[in-house]
Amino acid sequence: NRLTPSKVAEAARQMASEYQLECEVLEREQMEKLGMGALLGVAQGSAEPPALIVIRYRPAQTESKVHLGLVGKGVTFDTGGISIKPADGMEKMKYDMAGGAAMIGAMRAIAQLQPAIAVTAFIPCVENMPGSRAQRPGDIVTAMSGKTIEVINTDAEGRLILADALTYARQQGSTHLVDAATLTGAIVVALGHLNVGLFANDEAMRGRVLEAAKAEGERMWPMPLEDDYKEYLKSAFADLANVGGRFGGAVTAAIFLKEFAGDTPWVHLDIAGTAWLDESKPFLAKGPTGVAVRTLVRLATEWKET
Repeated sequence: NRLTPSKVAEAARQMASEYQLECEVLEREQMEKLGMGALLGVAQGSAEPPALIVIRYRPAQTESKVHLGLVGKGVTFDTGGISIKPADGMEKMKYDMAGGAAMIGAMRAIAQLQPAIAVTAFIPCVENMPGSRAQRPGDIVTAMSGKTIEVINTDAEGRLILADALTYARQQGSTHLVDAATLTGAIVVALGHLNVGLFANDEAMRGRVLEAAKAEGERMWPMPLEDDYKEYLKSAFADLANVGGRFGGAVTAAIFLKEFAGDTPWVHLDIAGTAWLDESKPFLAKGPTGVAVRTLVRLATEWKET
């Protein structure tokens, strides 16, 4: 309850200062100017202001034109908004910023290991609350990319904040993208608590991330991303809906994000089943796991030009 979006931003600034990284935090007014309607729509129900944290690492000398963008979902608490979650298990929703935390952790390691490529982390942080100003099911928001989104379910908020963060990451010159997010309960149904669901719009990028994950012992399983799944996201009133019904929920969430990754090589990691442990393992304590940090650090440090 103490880790609000502002506190996450404060922690990121402190870490960046300690490890000689650049850190910038975009606040509501800047997001409004940039047209981040999808992100701001999620944030409007909470008294806590949103923050988009940007942490930059630049190698001292490099000839590489690669700029890796790491995008992490930072919902510091998720009630579901107006489409409120059941009370049972809601206390765990403080872990909904695990993707964002993973990106901050990865940047901390990257700063020390100094890979030869530029890396920037983008962490959109909000609290999803059912306040009197909260967005309603049926609202239509305009994302930074210009696409309109019909918000069918306010609990599908992670993809809304990631949509604008992915657009901003591309605008900031990212040539390759990886996002990590506790995005769907559907990935837990599909893969349990053992594998991260991995979606990609580019074969080479998928291979890079899977290779890094295998080397680090983080289990990831490739999932489908055919264009046909976009049919599930049809809206009569907007370019797309934010949910696609009960079937293939993890896939339709990834298809939604793909719309904002565009033609940039991109990998989406759905870590909803792997970011939190209810029971400790011999090699891992109960609670947050830090999943994806090691994979992302290896991806950056061992990047080979093709």
